[in-house]
Amino acid sequence: QVQLVESGGGLVQAGGSLRLSCTVSGRTSSSYAMGWFRQAPGKEREFVAVISRSGGSTYYENSVKGRFTISRDNAKNTGYLQMNSLKPEDTAVYYCASSSDYGLPSLARRYDYWGQGTQVTVSS
Repeated sequence: QVQLVESGGGLVQAGGSLRLSCTVSGRTSSSYAMGWFRQAPGKEREFVAVISRSGGSTYYENSVKGRFTISRDNAKNTGYLQMNSLKPEDTAVYYCASSSDYGLPSLARRYDYWGQGTQVTVSS
């Protein structure tokens, strides 16, 4: 059974930083791309960032480019999302997900397993 568990969310002031973690079990670390998505109240889930199976390639949504960094440690089967210079508009529930795609998928339908989400709240 594949499970993804996020951690690291919380409340932070604008300009601050948070690091999210996503630990995966039941799936070989090099067999999936890992993505992060977020969903704010009243809005659709949106793509944030993705990292390739090997960790050698990444892709970001424009609004987080230069502020967020996605990474992974395949030895620990864990992915990370370092979020710096946070803004109130980054407030959302953040989800990690795994995809069997070989590329850098940004569409939610390309992901087959999802975590339960972790709340990130940025105060102004």
